[in-house]
Amino acid sequence: SILPSPAPPGLPDRFRMFRSCEWEVLERSLHILQASDFYWGPLSVGEAHAKLQREPVGTYLVRDSSQGNCLFSLSVRMPTGPVSLRISFQEGYFRLKNWFSDCVVRLLELVVAGTRNNPLHFDEMGGTPLV
Repeated sequence: SILPSPAPPGLPDRFRMFRSCEWEVLERSLHILQASDFYWGPLSVGEAHAKLQREPVGTYLVRDSSQGNCLFSLSVRMPTGPVSLRISFQEGYFRLKNWFSDCVVRLLELVVAGTRNNPLHFDEMGGTPLV
């Protein structure tokens, strides 16, 4: 059994303990995410939805998840209003439904490209597909 190492300097304290190989994935992904225009950090779901309410359908942002078991959430402006979807992190991969990547930004690129032909359906969206 491997004892997980504590968070390396520069990563938020809120991250739970991970194996060292997962820290490398998290640190690299967080660095890329922080350089993006759509990462808002510690933004509450209410604040995210308020910001998106005024934006066109399809506008999205990534924020820190308020759920203890998820690191990030994707908040999207849908025709019926904003919704938030959890991005999970398991075994070194970020996951959203059937999509996965070792980088949050790459995951979103895959989802955007993939939903053009095959929309995603989430219970949270009341049957409205994510395209």
